[in-house]
Amino acid sequence: MTNDAGTSSAAILDVEQLVVTYGTRTAVDGVTFQVKRGEIFGLLGPNGAGKTSTLSAIEGLLKPHAGTVRVDDIDIQHDPIEAKTHLGVQLQASSFQSELTIEEIARLYAGLYGLRITKNGIADRIRDVGLGDELGKRYKSLSGGQQQRLSLLIAVIHQPALLLLDEPTSGLDPQSRRQLWTRIENLRTGGGSILLTTHSMEEAQAVCDRVAIIDHGKLITVDTPAGLIATHRDDPRVVNVARGEVTLEDVFIGLTGSEIRG
Repeated sequence: MTNDAGTSSAAILDVEQLVVTYGTRTAVDGVTFQVKRGEIFGLLGPNGAGKTSTLSAIEGLLKPHAGTVRVDDIDIQHDPIEAKTHLGVQLQASSFQSELTIEEIARLYAGLYGLRITKNGIADRIRDVGLGDELGKRYKSLSGGQQQRLSLLIAVIHQPALLLLDEPTSGLDPQSRRQLWTRIENLRTGGGSILLTTHSMEEAQAVCDRVAIIDHGKLITVDTPAGLIATHRDDPRVVNVARGEVTLEDVFIGLTGSEIRG
């Protein structure tokens, strides 16, 4: 998917020579990439490739062994509080207070971000994610798709410059997945930038402007989905796994191997 509105040359996220270690094991080994303003950027990799560690360093949840992460030109290590105000995060498994209603949860997190939003304003935002009829429903009684929509609402309630999505459509049915893709695109259209991780090559090809493939802690390649397919169409590793016309999934498996990861 291309960004018809175009993107600024300035990066909203700048990751440079990032190294993350756990004892003697190097999980992320000199990773460098940028996410442009107004861009949907996918970070792809097999299990254990270094995606989660990269995301955790960007979020400021762990201190990298080396390298820098700048969010909206703010160093996440030097000024973590300010940098995090520019971030929204939706984790793969999010959980909120089970007895609170959707409206109460939204008001709570708006308050935590120091936002002054009226009751009608909260209701409008809840309707925007398709939960208007569930305003008074308790979190514990929401379906999986409804929980995902609420989680996305909370992640963007303070209108962050950069939204981080970790496997955002994991476990969703096809209808809910397509609806979430539309909401992600709407967020970008509204001026936001998105970095997402996913195991779905269909998802990456459908929503991402560019994707990066990471494996064994190293960045293998960065390009548009179409660009990756064009570049590696004749790569013997890709040709060997392709069944018919080469897809992004064929490129991914060809470059990272077909063995099942833990």
